[in-house]
Amino acid sequence: MARTKVISAIDVGTTKIATIMANAKAENDIEILGVGVVPSHGLHKGIVVNMDEARGSIAASVRDAERISGIRMDSAYIGVTGRHISCLNNQGVVSIPRSDRLVRPEDLKRALSVARSVFVPEGKKLLHAIPRYYALDGQEGVKQPVGMHGTRLDVETHIITASATAVQNLVKCVRSTGIEVEDLILEPLASSEAVLTQEEREAGVIMADIGGGTTDIAVFKGGNIYHTAIIPVAGYQVTSDISIGLGLPFSIAEKMKKSYGNVTPDLEIDQEDQVGIENGHSASYRDLCDVIRSRMEELLQLILLEMPATDYRSLAPFGLVLTGGTANLAGLEELGRSLLRMPVRIGRPVNSGIYGISDILHDSAYATTLGLVLWPINGKEGAAFRVKRAGILGGFVSLIRRILRS
Repeated sequence: MARTKVISAIDVGTTKIATIMANAKAENDIEILGVGVVPSHGLHKGIVVNMDEARGSIAASVRDAERISGIRMDSAYIGVTGRHISCLNNQGVVSIPRSDRLVRPEDLKRALSVARSVFVPEGKKLLHAIPRYYALDGQEGVKQPVGMHGTRLDVETHIITASATAVQNLVKCVRSTGIEVEDLILEPLASSEAVLTQEEREAGVIMADIGGGTTDIAVFKGGNIYHTAIIPVAGYQVTSDISIGLGLPFSIAEKMKKSYGNVTPDLEIDQEDQVGIENGHSASYRDLCDVIRSRMEELLQLILLEMPATDYRSLAPFGLVLTGGTANLAGLEELGRSLLRMPVRIGRPVNSGIYGISDILHDSAYATTLGLVLWPINGKEGAAFRVKRAGILGGFVSLIRRILRS
């Protein structure tokens, strides 16, 4: 029988909290046991701004997932995002002093340790240190140097840092619900696990997860992460523009965006045609679409401005993959192609090895949620920002909290 392991993950977003519990039998054999999705409160642009409200939303999402799965959750992988995230690529170099010049696992550890020894500004901590590629005696592109011969080992590493305060507040919210934090994962890295193909990663691709509060960007080249960035502009700003521009309550503007929003509206529709939801509120369909299109054009340009190279077409021959809840806007794929003059597709989580209660997860809005489960299953590197375990006393407190939740 295949060895199974229950893996849980919580996507703590600006507009929704999504919890998932999965039975991981193998890399391509994942049974979704439970999913819990609730509106998010107490967060703004991916950062906790109200501890009590955030804790309540997380607890509600976890309860729903536990109720569906029939399993108690003890720990979970947590997604991290926000403007406080920053990245850089750094090299580490070590010599192979032994007479046989054979590279051993401890040499990789030494090289990675050197690469991670970068200046980290006060108030920030390492979140990830991901090896991009190795080089032996100047020969680049080495995937796995262990067992090879050489005198000098180089490693280029993608370093991601995060605000210590922002992460600690998030961890505190999760732990206060009785759930231990298994690991912290940058959300665009998680999303990429769910929506990108290996061919795209190898040739070069830009992925942008447009959520509610932030747009999370990850660039892949040569099969490895090349660049990451977070833009504090996303679906919330689109709704805000609709609300202000058309004189609508925010909640009505959000419903209109989801029900009628189209960035390439049908030109045959009369500009004066009205669309409405409830309580007598209505707006011109053309005006609604014009507001949405203007904001999305701006966002697509901002994504390219975050690129580390001006020749983004050579950097990413496979173009741009858009995912996240806001990527569901009708016509966004066509708008991206015409505006950016590059391949654009909508990234939806599709994996034939995922089954069970998984229907909802095929929506772009759940790319991060599913990716948080796939990240450890696919054997990815854990977070450098290690979450200190609470010890015996903390474990006892967590146990009491779980008993009280039952």
